[in-house]
Amino acid sequence: MFQQAIYYLVYFFQYTILLYSMMVIGSYIIMGFVSAWEVYKYRKGIENTDFRVLLKSPFAPSISIIAPAYNESATIVDNVRSLVSLHYGKLTVIVVNDGSKDDTLQKAIDAYDLEQVNFAYNEQVHTKPVRGVYKSKNPAFKKLIVVDKENGGKADAINVGVNVADTALFACIDVDCVIEPDAFLKMAKPFMEAHDEKIIAAGGIVWLTNESEIQDGKLIKLEVPKSYVPRIQVIEYIRAFLLGRTAWSKVNGLLLISGAFGLFDREIAIAAGGYKHDTVGEDMELVMRMHSHMRKLDVKYKIAWIPEPLCWTEAPGDYNILGRQRNRWTRGTIECLMIHKEMCFNPRFGILGWLSYPYWFLAEWLAPFVEAGGLFFFIIMAIFGLANWSFFFLLTFCLYAFALWLSMFSVLVQQVNYNSYNGFKGVMRLLFAAFTEPFIHHPRVVYWALKGNYDFFTGKNTGWGEMVRQGFSKEKK
Repeated sequence: MFQQAIYYLVYFFQYTILLYSMMVIGSYIIMGFVSAWEVYKYRKGIENTDFRVLLKSPFAPSISIIAPAYNESATIVDNVRSLVSLHYGKLTVIVVNDGSKDDTLQKAIDAYDLEQVNFAYNEQVHTKPVRGVYKSKNPAFKKLIVVDKENGGKADAINVGVNVADTALFACIDVDCVIEPDAFLKMAKPFMEAHDEKIIAAGGIVWLTNESEIQDGKLIKLEVPKSYVPRIQVIEYIRAFLLGRTAWSKVNGLLLISGAFGLFDREIAIAAGGYKHDTVGEDMELVMRMHSHMRKLDVKYKIAWIPEPLCWTEAPGDYNILGRQRNRWTRGTIECLMIHKEMCFNPRFGILGWLSYPYWFLAEWLAPFVEAGGLFFFIIMAIFGLANWSFFFLLTFCLYAFALWLSMFSVLVQQVNYNSYNGFKGVMRLLFAAFTEPFIHHPRVVYWALKGNYDFFTGKNTGWGEMVRQGFSKEKK
C-alpha cells in the first residue's frame, strides 16, 4: 500500500511539473513571436513619422519629469543635464531630493546655480514635509525645479513631484537614468493619436549602460559589459522588455510599467490615489490601481507601450547588490498581487483577470517554489531509488534548450530591429552568457525569490535596500 502511494506521488509529481513546464514554455513561445511581429510593425510604422512636427505641435501634451534622488551624488549632475536637454517643448524637470545623506542636493545647487524660492505647494496627495523648492538663476535651466524633502521613500518622493507638477502628464524615472533625446516625443505620440479610448499611461524599453560611454548625460557608445553580472542582466532586460511587455501590451494586459521610465496621465494617477508609500512595488501597484480605477468608471482605456530602447540605466555590478534588488522585486510582486487579488478571474477586469493576473501568480510568484520544490522532491526520490532518470534528463535538456533558444531569439530580435550592440565580440559575449545563465545565474535568481518570499511573510525585510552606484563618469572610455 505504501509503495503504491509513493508510486502515485511520483507519477503526480512528474506530470504536474511537465504540465507546468509546458504552460510556461508555450506562453513564452507565443509571447516571443507576438512581440517580434509587434516590434516589426512598430519599426515600419515610424519610418515615415516626422517627430519634428510633434515637437512643434500645439496639441502636444505638457509633461513633467519627476526624478526621485536619494544618495545619487555620483550621477546627479550628469543625469540632470541629460534630462534638461531632452527634445520636447512643453517639458518641466522636477528632481526630488528625498532626504539624501550625502551631498546630492549641494552638488545640484552648485552645478545649476539654484536658489530657494517661494512656491505654492498644492498637496493633492499626502506626503512627507517639503523643506524647500529650488529654481535656477540661469535662464538656460528655467525648466528645472529641485525639491528638497524629508526622507519618505521613492513613492513619497514621486508624490511630491506629482503635487509640484502642473502638467497634463508626468513621467516617473530614476534619476540615474539616461533618456534618449527624442524619448518623450515617441512616448507622447499615443496620447496625441488616441481617438475612441483614453491613454492613461505609456511605457518604454529600459536597457543597461554598464561599461558604456556616457558624456554630458548622453549615451555615446553602447558596450556589452565584460563583467558577467551586468552582462547577464542585459539578456534579462532584453527578454523582459522587448519580448514580454511588448506581447502583454498587444492585449492591453500590462500590469507593470518600470519605475525607471514611465509616462502617466496626472489626473488619473491622482484620482487613483497616487503612489502607495508603504510598498516596495509602487510602480506595479499604481498601474494595477489605475486599471481598477478605469474599470470602475467603465471607460475604454489603454496603456501604451513603445517597443524601443528609450531609457538607459546602470545595473547592479555585483551579486550582493543584485540580490537585494531581486529580493525587493519579489516582495513588491507579492504585495501587489495580494493588494489586488480581486482581479483574479474577475470578469469585470477582462483580460487582466482571466490572463494577466493568473499568469503573474503562476509564472512569476509560484515559479521559484515549483523549481526548488521539484529539485528537492527529485533528490528525495533519487535517495530512495525511485527517480525516473530518463524523464529527469529529458526534461532538463528540454528546459535548457528552451532557455537558450529564448535568450538567443531575444538577442536576434534586438539585433535585427535596433542593432544596439553592433560589435561581433559584444554579441558573442551575450550568447556566451546565454549558454551559462541556467547553471550560473538562474539558481541565484530562484534563491533570491525564495528569500524574498521568506522576508515578506516573516516581516524580516520591509525596506528598499541601498543600491550602490558606480557613476557614469567612471564608465567613460
